Amino acid sequence: MDEQTRSRIFEPFFTTKGPGKGTGLGLATVYGIVTQSGGSISVESTPGAGTTFRICFPRAEGATAVPGKDTGVETTGPAPARGHETVLIVEDETEVRRLAHRVLEDYGYTVLSAGRGADALRLAARHSGAIHLLLTDVIMPEMSGPLLAQRIVGLRPDTAVLYMSGYTDNAPTAPGDSDAPVHFLQKPFTPESLARKIRLVLDSTPQGVSA
Repeated sequence: MDEQTRSRIFEPFFTTKGPGKGTGLGLATVYGIVTQSGGSISVESTPGAGTTFRICFPRAEGATAVPGKDTGVETTGPAPARGHETVLIVEDETEVRRLAHRVLEDYGYTVLSAGRGADALRLAARHSGAIHLLLTDVIMPEMSGPLLAQRIVGLRPDTAVLYMSGYTDNAPTAPGDSDAPVHFLQKPFTPESLARKIRLVLDSTPQGVSA
């Protein structure tokens, strides 16, 4: 790899493959697992010569649980349950939006998607059926995820909200003056962890249980 590529290989959703041929989740997921386990990962690469990855973990004395944040990124567990609800995805990164859209449709959901907050508001206003859950990125141009959530919930009070971001420090708060819990999914995520988190949020809200 050249230096420009090497410097970005751990970024969520970065890929050198063409559209529809790669998600950019592989190395980003590896990086997340290694760092959350207290380890480190480095890479050396020279075009035409090869690539070497070095992963170091702290020495463990016995079985020790590793504390971490509840980000919703799960690598084990039962297969996610299918759904039938309607989910509105708002994400300005086209490839991420398409991936989430495709995954949730595969799990049985009706999916609406928008690349900007203004487009999402128009979708929410004209959609004739229920919108059970809003899945929105936290940081977007023109309108942030929390501001969008506040406006969507103002239009549709029964809509649950799930935020996603590659930066855990950008933890959002509940829309408006709501006491509702804040649900968060950290990027990068696998299709299974996305579907599992969506199901968890829907089942934890009254509309999700009764829909």
